[in-house]
Parts: sequence; structure tokens; C-alpha cells
Amino acid sequence: MKNTFSTIMSFLILIVLAAGVYFIVETVRETAAAAQGPFDQVNQANQALQTQVAQLANPTPTIIPDPVTYINEIRSLARLETIQYSVEKVITAEIGQGTFGFAFGDRLLFVAHGIVIAGIDMEKLRPEDMRYDGNVLYVNLPSAEIFIATLDNEKSYVYDRETGLLTKGQQDLETLARQTAEQEILKAALEDGILVQAQRNAEAYLIKFFAALGFNTVIFPDE
Repeated sequence: MKNTFSTIMSFLILIVLAAGVYFIVETVRETAAAAQGPFDQVNQANQALQTQVAQLANPTPTIIPDPVTYINEIRSLARLETIQYSVEKVITAEIGQGTFGFAFGDRLLFVAHGIVIAGIDMEKLRPEDMRYDGNVLYVNLPSAEIFIATLDNEKSYVYDRETGLLTKGQQDLETLARQTAEQEILKAALEDGILVQAQRNAEAYLIKFFAALGFNTVIFPDE
């Protein structure tokens, strides 16, 4: 009987000790959580402040288009686009690169991506430009011309810019670089023979087109 009582008392003591340890652990956890709370608030406030500073340093531009739209002209077109060039040019634009260039100079490196599209304006084809004789169709095509020569703004960018110590840079220097880039892209396409190739492509396309209409022999006299 005495041994049984001792066993029961030992078991109760163990339960009390376990409950005490659990109480102490939970108290420590709650105290740590309560102590960490203010630090979490400070961290959140710091992160919010850093976000605001980043937004102020790199503000997102607001674009507001004018709700009024003016359509100046509408024209119907009959252009047969037969070739497209994709051209890349590197343009260096600079100003004030003399003796005092370190103070007042401005220099930028502009990487330009552009497209040039050429073809035949079929609206210029007149009835007298086509003649059918001896089962042969003679067609005097208009000369090939440039339809579009422009920069691809999504791919074109300023690679590098260096300004003098005492200047913020020429405001229109990038604009001048872009204008020059368009001219150079068009010049490169012309020098590569884009108009000649556009004429050949137009003739090859029209030969297939007229063949589908029953004209098996087509000659372009101006070849």
C-alpha cells in the first residue's frame, strides 16, 4: 500500500513538473513575440519608407493623351509591299568636345534599330500601261519606291552618355541622333539595292497573280 502511494505521488509530481515546464515555455514564447512586435512594425515602416524613396527617385511617368483627336486626311492606298529591311546602326552624337570638353562637352552613343519597307504603288498603274498582244501580256510597272523608313523605338536606345562637369547636356542631342539614324538607315537600305530587289519581287509576285488569271506569259518591258 505504501509503495502504491509513493508511485502515485511520483506520478503527480511528474505531471506538475511537466505543466510547469510547459507554462514557462509558453510564457517565454509570448514574451518573445511581444518583444518582437515593435521591431516588426519598425521593419514594415522602414520597408514602406524605402519604397516611397525609390518611387521618388524613379517616378513612373504619367501619360495623358488629349481626348480630342483630329483626323487630317484619309487616303485609299493600293501599295504592294514587296520587301522589308531591318537595319541596325550605331550613331555617335557629340558637342563641345574641344579643349573644355571635360567641362561643357556632351556625347552620347545611340543604338538605332529601324525598318525600311519598299514596293510598288499599284495606284499609279494606268490602263495604258497594260497591253495584251499575241498571247503575251505586257505590263509597264511603276518604279519601286520607299514606303516606310523609320526607327523601331522599342529596340532603339541610348547606350551611353557622357556630359561635362558644368553642363546637364544638350537637350536636343538625342533628337538629332535619332534623326540622323533614320537618314542613315534609309541610306544603308538604298545602297544595298532595296529598290532593285523590291522591283524584282513585285514582278515575281505579279507573274504568279496574272498566271492565276489565265495570262501564262507576262513581260515587263522596263526590265
